[in-house]
Amino acid sequence: MYNFVHTNYDVRTSLIFSYQLKKNASQAHQMFVEAYGGHVLSRTQCFRCYEKFQSVDLDVRNEERRQPPKKFQDAKLQALLNDNDSQMQKQLTKQLGVDRQTVKKRLKPKAPKI
Repeated sequence: MYNFVHTNYDVRTSLIFSYQLKKNASQAHQMFVEAYGGHVLSRTQCFRCYEKFQSVDLDVRNEERRQPPKKFQDAKLQALLNDNDSQMQKQLTKQLGVDRQTVKKRLKPKAPKI
């Protein structure tokens, strides 16, 4: 057996090959399971790729993950703190129209990633 380590890019490129052979997503997934084992590509990922291909988007690179929209801009919070840095969280939540937990998370310093 060979020691080829496949990347997501390799797998998705192979998926285009099966798409152009007119295989459906279920058949393509089954072929990947037989060839590489069950942990290479989930059935859901296979179906999502096929949906992209059907919309004529054959780009197989990883997409940026979208961040959920912020409930308010950090600049607003910073402006309020610049005006009066002794405000309580309760006052800030009323002024920003968000819950206390949201303000608490924004005020908490972020730990550096290691």
